[in-house]
Amino acid sequence: VKLYIMSEKKTAGIKQRLLVLILLFGPAFVLVFIGTSKCSHNFKQLDDFGVGANYSFVDASAKEHTYKDYSDQVVLITTIQPSCPDDCAISLWHIDQLIYQKMRKDPRKGNVRIISFVTDGEGNPLTDLSSVDQMLKDRIEDYNPEIWTLASGDAKKVFDFERNNEKLLREGDEFYGNQAFQELLLLMDRNNHLRMVLSGTTEGMIRRMNQHIGLLQKEYDQNDNKKKH
Repeated sequence: VKLYIMSEKKTAGIKQRLLVLILLFGPAFVLVFIGTSKCSHNFKQLDDFGVGANYSFVDASAKEHTYKDYSDQVVLITTIQPSCPDDCAISLWHIDQLIYQKMRKDPRKGNVRIISFVTDGEGNPLTDLSSVDQMLKDRIEDYNPEIWTLASGDAKKVFDFERNNEKLLREGDEFYGNQAFQELLLLMDRNNHLRMVLSGTTEGMIRRMNQHIGLLQKEYDQNDNKKKH
């Protein structure tokens, strides 16, 4: 009985998270799905949900960065915790296998970067990134901090988006560390505009995010080709 109740609570939590995402960005999910089913010449461009925060952070080598450093790149923003990979707000293995390794092996994805803000598990920033840095070096094949960068900074500022009167910065027992944003993936374009948000907790959502990264790249490829002609 206890296991059944726990299973019911977990299922309810997942449903609530999906409901929040649908309320926030539901129309985009439908349009992108339609777009991905078409041929490559008629793909659906991702919606633009507005400009992101003018964020800044310090990486694991104590180098300072701002959003302007990524003005010519597509950026996937996540959180990560020192307790990873055993206890993590996102599915680290799937992000590695379904996104990072494909980025690393495909030269066409050379303009894509991952920025992972290190939190204490409750959404607060950490300044000591050494343990997480070592963990990624140990567990991620050919880990490159220039491609997948750890960040010490205010993650809540970066995830502070609102749409349809719903916010990404939600709190509740159903979320990791009671903070919904820690479980999310943000896809930012070259102009620091939010183009997609998905849960980072499941293989299916992470696989879909990789598809959205491809759609955004196609958008830029198409625009670049138009400029050449």
